[in-house]
Amino acid sequence: LNTSSLAGLMGAPAVSPYIMSKHAVIGLTRTAANELAPHGIRVNAVLPGTINTRMMRQIEANSGNVEDYQSATVASIPLGRYGEPEEVAAIMNFLLSEEASYVTASLYTVDGGMMGQ
Repeated sequence: LNTSSLAGLMGAPAVSPYIMSKHAVIGLTRTAANELAPHGIRVNAVLPGTINTRMMRQIEANSGNVEDYQSATVASIPLGRYGEPEEVAAIMNFLLSEEASYVTASLYTVDGGMMGQ
């Protein structure tokens, strides 16, 4: 199970190394899934969006105005809030379980609907 980001599905200015690394995780996931499927090994990736983590606190702090950044970010999320780490973990637990025994080479966004816009 790999962890990418919504950044693996899009581009953004001023963060090209981060964007590049997240795109690479998606390529690795798809390639490894195809290479390992004959051995019964599944490979998938989870792509979190805006999650309530220490990383978000740092991004907010660097924005110049934490409250304005938070308001604008929440307004861009269809579900109207940051995700919680436990919500990402729930998808990961599913993908690692036998309930997902026929799931491989898949990308799971955990983004409150951001990619659906």
